Amino acid sequence: MTSSKFNPSDSLKTRALITLSLLFFTRLGVYIPVPGIDNGAFLQNIDGNATLRFLNVFSGGAISNLGIFAIGIVPYINASIVMQLLTTIVPNFERLQKEEGEIGRRKITQYTRYLTFAGAFTQSFFASNYIRPYVFNWNTGVLLDITLTLTAGSLILMWIAELITEEGIGNGTSLLICLNITSGFPKIAQEATTLVQTTDSIFKVLLVFGSFVLVLLSVVIIQSGTRRISLVSARQLMYQEDKSRNFLPFRVNQSGIMPIIFASTFLIIPTQASQYVSNEQIKNFLLLFSPTSPNQGLYLSIYFSAIFIFNTFYTSIILNPSDVSKNLKKMASTIKNVRPGQETEKFLQMTIENLTILGSIFLITISIIPTVVQNLTKVSLLNSIASTSLIILVGTSIEVIKQIRTFEISKSYKEML
Repeated sequence: MTSSKFNPSDSLKTRALITLSLLFFTRLGVYIPVPGIDNGAFLQNIDGNATLRFLNVFSGGAISNLGIFAIGIVPYINASIVMQLLTTIVPNFERLQKEEGEIGRRKITQYTRYLTFAGAFTQSFFASNYIRPYVFNWNTGVLLDITLTLTAGSLILMWIAELITEEGIGNGTSLLICLNITSGFPKIAQEATTLVQTTDSIFKVLLVFGSFVLVLLSVVIIQSGTRRISLVSARQLMYQEDKSRNFLPFRVNQSGIMPIIFASTFLIIPTQASQYVSNEQIKNFLLLFSPTSPNQGLYLSIYFSAIFIFNTFYTSIILNPSDVSKNLKKMASTIKNVRPGQETEKFLQMTIENLTILGSIFLITISIIPTVVQNLTKVSLLNSIASTSLIILVGTSIEVIKQIRTFEISKSYKEML
């Protein structure tokens, strides 16, 4: 009787198998190369290009291998972000999300897919032109073939990400990025072993590994940290229930890794544009935005400012004080010692602003630690791991663990019925 009420397709084991199978399939696509390209010469170019090395981490090595998944899941992420922006500034999209329920969300998902295709095709076209010197027989037909192949690969990853989110465990997009990041761990482990065996200073080893542990612990604490705002509901006042269990949780780092991705993408654009500029003055100006800029002080100032601006902007999109205040009113709940209405909105706005500043300081700090350690020790191991990668890994791990617990609780509840 119990088994008849429990749907096997929703079991944790089935979802885990679906997730692992799809992730395994994505790794195969990384090693299926786009034909007709001199991979050896292109790989040497990546080693000397900081921008491509950064993107190669999030593609799991697909860029260096020139695989069919070289464009990766980035167009889907960008399209999702654009749709989030549009739902806050375009009334029609806002109505679709808030008032039309499941039908509205499906339409938004469809628009996201259209934007993903447009972004993937555009990115594939420019990527195809970029690798032109490494193509054996270049012509318009080859350009179209490579563009369509890379576009199709990106759309397949979008489909896999959505399938994992719906039928598997965790967020599909986050898991694909995590898989790509962890695929580089064997190489990092080899570099760490070489460092221990060849270094002539124990101080360098302790500083590198100590910094890694410090960054990892900081990421875990901040990513799981929340600011709990006590709530008082009409039900509590009526039945004298325990008030400590009723609270509104705000994450300390509400926007996660997105501000760093935004800032890095923002700075990549002028760096890439400098390759197509012949005027030396304009080219030198654009190169100031490069990680290898001769003026590191100016570059870091721009980078930190971009992180802060994008963090503030993205947090304001995903967390609107006015919407939160209205939802509290609908639930007949108020913030303890704060009047409903404008006072609640002001309190929430101040709380969000404080958390945003704290989150920005955290993101800026952990993003600069690898560079500082490299300058002190002349060892680039910590840069290979990257703080951004750790934020993604920790955040996704926490999300997956929470979802597994939810499935276990749901299963126990169904078995009791």
